[in-house]
Amino acid sequence: MLELIFATNNQNKVIEVQSLMDKNIQVKSLFEAGIDIDIPEPHQTLEENAVEKSSTIHRLFAKNCFSEDTGLEVDALNGEPGVRSARYAGDEANNENNIKKLLHNLEGNLNRNARFRTVISLIIDNEYFLFEGICEGVITNEMKGNKGFGYDAVFIPNGDVKTFGEMNLEEKNKYSHRKKATFKLIEFLNNYHGKN
Repeated sequence: MLELIFATNNQNKVIEVQSLMDKNIQVKSLFEAGIDIDIPEPHQTLEENAVEKSSTIHRLFAKNCFSEDTGLEVDALNGEPGVRSARYAGDEANNENNIKKLLHNLEGNLNRNARFRTVISLIIDNEYFLFEGICEGVITNEMKGNKGFGYDAVFIPNGDVKTFGEMNLEEKNKYSHRKKATFKLIEFLNNYHGKN
């Protein structure tokens, strides 16, 4: 059994990732690992923030771990909210505030193309690895659905007519950026685990 600490306090992300992991890989959230820490995300790229989180946990606890950072990149807004996705409407903002600001900034704009991008940073046996997953889609004019989290209620992935907010986890995982990055991680871990 390979045990990995997922450097996040977001239980929704833990549930999503755990649902994709093989049974021989046990994922523990920070809470489940007994780690009470809030890791800053001070950088300008998803890659740097993901590495910041995993390296902080590894430095403090010397455990195999991984972290991820995800951003919504909207073409008409020059890639915003991007790395600031969780705090788009301010440091104390919630999902609804962030969505309102996004829809306001896109008002009247016909270019609704956007993508979710996830970067996973893994540290295992003192080595660093990065994995990326991208889901292309469009931003709706209004919120639809109350499932998921973040910007799910205003994002329709290419190839579907429903927002992530209208999909259950199984439906969302057909398109999910986090799933794509996690599958790359799992494939790597299965090969790595088999060799070690």
